[in-house]
Amino acid sequence: MPAPSPRLLAPLITGTCLFLLAGCGASSDTGAQSPAAAAAIPVVASTDVYGDIAERIGGGKVQVTSIISDPDQDPHSYEADTRNQLALSKARVVIENGGGYDDFVDRMLKSAGSSPEVINAVDVSGKTATAGGELNEHVWYDFPTVARIADRIAAALGKADPGDAATFTENAKVFERGLQPLERKEARIKAEHGGEAVAIPEPVPLYMIEAGGLTNATPEEFSEAVEEGGDVSPRTLQDTLALFTGKKVKALVYNEQTSGPQTEKAKRAARAAGIPVVPVTETLPQGKDYLGWMTANVDALAGALAK
Repeated sequence: MPAPSPRLLAPLITGTCLFLLAGCGASSDTGAQSPAAAAAIPVVASTDVYGDIAERIGGGKVQVTSIISDPDQDPHSYEADTRNQLALSKARVVIENGGGYDDFVDRMLKSAGSSPEVINAVDVSGKTATAGGELNEHVWYDFPTVARIADRIAAALGKADPGDAATFTENAKVFERGLQPLERKEARIKAEHGGEAVAIPEPVPLYMIEAGGLTNATPEEFSEAVEEGGDVSPRTLQDTLALFTGKKVKALVYNEQTSGPQTEKAKRAARAAGIPVVPVTETLPQGKDYLGWMTANVDALAGALAK
């Protein structure tokens, strides 16, 4: 995503919806807690992507609140309530994406009256804007970065609960071993399809695309219009649709959580031309954990390229 759009920044004032202990189910109840829940380390994540990773590492020792957790919710138009402000005031560990993606977390922290340990995923990644371009902040699609984030989460939880530090470290290692098959799948895509072009209206899956050795053929002006919810010029639209009518790309990979009129036109053109269409999301689909979600994404991309 080139820059934090007005759709992202304007409505994100506070948060909603709790994710509780791994294995104990989700709840939005902020009332009385069991002794076990009260003793758990309170963790707040900006999205359920990071919330799920924290649960894998913390197990029953953490109580995780994910601010954005609805798979049908567009993160860019998210409207929150005061529950997350309360959760942030109690958090020992906060996980945010950074890079302008979820600035609402920092704004809420300023008024939370607490000093939790904050893990900024973009800072952990070390990624910066490309020369003359913008930072792609969707670092949860970059598996080496996710492994480093897992280590940071384990360290933060160990600091909050030194007695269980070794358990958190081991859980992080188990999680990271689960990332290795995903990286091998990307390497296989690169070996079999490296250099081939795809279209991605938004840069959400760009790190996965690049790890697979693929190129993004989408005109920059088209992506900017999709990101900002604005209009695209007739010439840019014509150039984009020509990617499909001219069979210049092997697949269309799009963010189904923010699909707008421009993306819909691209989807129709791709399907009419027999170009595979691969939907991805920014947050976890219902019933998926991070590893299962990303496995489905990589497999879907590989399957589309093989057609």
